[in-house]
Amino acid sequence: MQKTHYISPEPLTWEKVEGIINDNYRLELSEEAVNAIQKCRNYLDEKIKSQDEPIYGINTGFGSLYKKSIPKTDLFQLQKNLVMSHACGMGDEVSKDIVKSMLFLKAQALSAGYSAVQVQTVQRLLDFFNEGVYPVVYQLGSLGASGDLAPLAHLSLPLLGMGEVNFKGQKLPAKEVLDKFGWEAIELHSKEGLALLNGTQFMSAHGVIAVLESFKLSKISDIIGAVSLEAYDGRFDPFIENIQAVRPHPGQIETARNFKAILKDSELINQPKEHVQDPYSFRCIPQVHGASKDTVNYVASVVLREINSVTDNPTVFPDEDLIISGGNFHGEPLAMAFDFLAIALAELGNISERRVYRLISGQRNLPEFLVANPGLDSGFMIPQYSAASIVSKNKQLCTPASIDSITSSNEQEDHVSMGANAATKLMRVVNNITDILAIELMVGAQALEFRKPMKTSSYLQGFIKDFRKVVSFVEKDKVMYTELHAASGFIKNSDFSSL
Repeated sequence: MQKTHYISPEPLTWEKVEGIINDNYRLELSEEAVNAIQKCRNYLDEKIKSQDEPIYGINTGFGSLYKKSIPKTDLFQLQKNLVMSHACGMGDEVSKDIVKSMLFLKAQALSAGYSAVQVQTVQRLLDFFNEGVYPVVYQLGSLGASGDLAPLAHLSLPLLGMGEVNFKGQKLPAKEVLDKFGWEAIELHSKEGLALLNGTQFMSAHGVIAVLESFKLSKISDIIGAVSLEAYDGRFDPFIENIQAVRPHPGQIETARNFKAILKDSELINQPKEHVQDPYSFRCIPQVHGASKDTVNYVASVVLREINSVTDNPTVFPDEDLIISGGNFHGEPLAMAFDFLAIALAELGNISERRVYRLISGQRNLPEFLVANPGLDSGFMIPQYSAASIVSKNKQLCTPASIDSITSSNEQEDHVSMGANAATKLMRVVNNITDILAIELMVGAQALEFRKPMKTSSYLQGFIKDFRKVVSFVEKDKVMYTELHAASGFIKNSDFSSL
């Protein structure tokens, strides 16, 4: 039976967000949400009837056109024009998962009752979500300042029967899909276009997906790091609790605990060692993986706060009789956090690639490039090249977007966050880290074979057994990119919640 989430004033949690995004939930408006939306809409309608003073974006133009007054007879057309004129996205199409998240997060924000939209407008966003109707949105065009204007315009066009949608694997005119479901195009009322376009839902949707993936990557990096530690005949000393107790960063403590659980009952880790210490890429795993964990958790708190916020403008407060033009749409909190998360994930890739190098370099009684006949066979020489290439690309992608700004709208909008650029490059880093870890997993599993008959832990034996169902041991040179891609797919499609 399909689960239903009722949008309400109750704050979202990461557990709930993950379920909504990944577990095929339906979305419905709670009675509290409907009442809050309608109350704010009624207030604005009465306000417009009773006063002629300018209210930004409601009876004025937008951006630097705020000085232009709009007659009451044109207020609906003003909002329609806004959506049409701002749909100027470029670049690649945004993935279905991102668009699905945008629909959810936009509906969530508008349901708080501070945006003065119609109930039917929010309901149509939920209709799209529930029926798998995904507006065509493009990656480029948002400055992350007055909200994600261009991407959200593309998200909103199909509400009006314009633009295109992806539906059941086909790109179709929005009007055609609306007709299929018997949905009337929404006629936007005063402020509604601005409420739809102002907001951080393009950035936030990327942030939600990136954080959920980062939670997973943080776990799998520990598991794969443990495979490599075993294969390298590493020492357990750096993971002993005493070390963590005198430098008690939470992520460091968690990483050490994970390794203790993963390596429980391992013959390899407990055998006597000839070497007294390991290279930093092994010895400093608690510190490096731990720092990345702490960053992931910090960014998760920022994103969760954001998706429980109201980020359009102006903000309407019916109880206080206030309509305030402010800056909640500005993406700076997200832009900085996304840049930080990209750096933290890149470090997981940096240290992973160094472990790959150690395993193929012929150290600690392992054959060079992890094949029985190095020279005739190149073995795992070039997977390390690939990992190094991706690591270098990540360094380029980690140049902060949030330190950039460019003026827009005739300098009325004279400082922007570039949070949308931070969001899209963050997703590239997320995907790159998955591929680097896949290379380490393939190399580590290969190297571990040369430690037999000594056994690793029960946990890792089970993990490697599952991995070997999709990627086999490499005895001699073969075309390897298919295995590398399969290893990446194994990471993407596996559940590591048991750790």
